[in-house]
Amino acid sequence: MKYPSSQFIVSFLLYCAATPLAADGSLPLETINSLSKDLSEQVVTWRRDFHQHPELSNREFRTAKIVADELKALGMEVQTGVAHTGVIGVLKGGKPGPVVLLRADMDGLPVPERSDLPFKSVAIGEYNGKEVPVMHACGHDSHVAMLLGVARLLTQMKDEMPGTVKFLFQPAEEGAPKGEGGGAEMMVAEGALENPKVDAAFALHISAIQDAGEIGWAAGPRYASVDDFKITVHGKQAHGASPWMGIDSIVVSAQIINALQTIVSRNLEITQHAGIVTVGSIHGGLRSNIIPETVEMVGTIRALDTDMRTQIHQRVREIAEGVAQSMGATVEVQIPYSASYPITYNDPQLAHEMLPVLEAVAGNDNVKELKPVTGAEDFSYIAQEVPGFYISLGGKPRDKPLSEVAAHHTPGFFIDESGFDNGVKVMAAMAWQYMLDHQN
Repeated sequence: MKYPSSQFIVSFLLYCAATPLAADGSLPLETINSLSKDLSEQVVTWRRDFHQHPELSNREFRTAKIVADELKALGMEVQTGVAHTGVIGVLKGGKPGPVVLLRADMDGLPVPERSDLPFKSVAIGEYNGKEVPVMHACGHDSHVAMLLGVARLLTQMKDEMPGTVKFLFQPAEEGAPKGEGGGAEMMVAEGALENPKVDAAFALHISAIQDAGEIGWAAGPRYASVDDFKITVHGKQAHGASPWMGIDSIVVSAQIINALQTIVSRNLEITQHAGIVTVGSIHGGLRSNIIPETVEMVGTIRALDTDMRTQIHQRVREIAEGVAQSMGATVEVQIPYSASYPITYNDPQLAHEMLPVLEAVAGNDNVKELKPVTGAEDFSYIAQEVPGFYISLGGKPRDKPLSEVAAHHTPGFFIDESGFDNGVKVMAAMAWQYMLDHQN
C-alpha cells in the first residue's frame, strides 16, 4: 500500500488555511469533525485491506509494517517489534501537556469467513501447529484503521495540540500462541507506558450488537477478569465390568463439575457482581469398557470483582480436592492454566470527564451507558497501571434485528462501516479533551 506524502502535505496546507482551531482553547470539535470527514474514505480503505489480509496473534507482520510505515510518513517517532510485532508511534504536540495513549489491537482469529464481501478473507495461517483459515472475526481490522485515521487527524493539528499522544498498535489481544508471551501484558512489561510516561489511556471495541455509530460506555468494571483452569483427576484403572476394583476418575470428574456450579449460585454475593465458572472441555478414557486412570478438564473463571475472583479460585480448589478425597481419588488444580487477564476497569472519574465528549461527538441519543459483561479484554493490563477508559462503537446495521446478527468470533461476523467516523472523532476528541483538562 502506498501513501502519497505530497498529497498529504497539500491537504495539511489546505486544512491550515480553511479550518482554524478553536480560538478560546476549548475542544476544537468543528476541526475534528471536518478532518474526520475528509479521512472517512481512507479509513474504510484501510479496514478492507486489513480485513482481506488478517494475521494471527504474534504474526501480524504485514499489518505492523503498514502501520509503522504510515506513522513514519506522518513524522512520528516509531518503535517496532514491541512484544513481537507491536508498534508504538509518538506524536508530540506543539504545546506542553499530558501524555495520552490510544490503543488498537491488530490480530485476527482462526475462523473461516462465510460472506460474499469482495474483500472477504481467504487467508490461511498456523495455529498451535495446525493449518487454519484466518478471519478478522472480532473487528480488530476496524480498530487499526480507525486509529490510523486518528493519527493522521491529530498530526494535522499537532502544532496546537496541548500534549503528547502515544499510538499503540497491539498484537495478540486474542491470546498469544502456546508457549509464547504477548499482548498488552508484554507491551507494558517492555515499557510501552514509559518514555514518555503515559498519564491516561483510551481504547474502543467495535460491537456487532450496537447500532452503527452508537457509543457505549461504563464507569468501573467493564469486562471481567479471566483465568483458565485445569483439573486433573487421578483414580485407579479398572475393567468397566468391575468398577468396584478401581476408582472411577470419570465419575469423580462428573461430581466435581456439578459441584463447581454451586460456587456462583451459593458462594458469591451475586447482587453485587456476576461471576462465571465454566468447564469447557473434558477428556478421559479410550474404550467403553475401561475405566481410565486419569481425566483432564479445562475451563474458565470470570469475575467482575477482585475479591470475588480470589474467592472463586479458592472454592474451585477446595471443591475439586474435597470431592476427589471423598471418593478416594487425588487431584491437581492449576489456576491459571494458560490465559489470565485482570478486570478491565474504567476509571470512574475519567469516564465521567469524557461523557460530555462522547455526547458532543455522537449526540446524546447515540451514547448509551452499558452494564459490565463477562467477556474479557487485555486492555486491563494497561488500565491497571494508568487511568483507563474503554468504550464500544456500534457496528450493527441499524435496520437489522438483533436476532439476525452473527456474534463476534463466528464465521458470519459482519460490521457496518458507517459508524467509523464517530470512532475516529471520539478517540481524537477524548485525547484532546484530556490534554486540555490536565495541564500542569
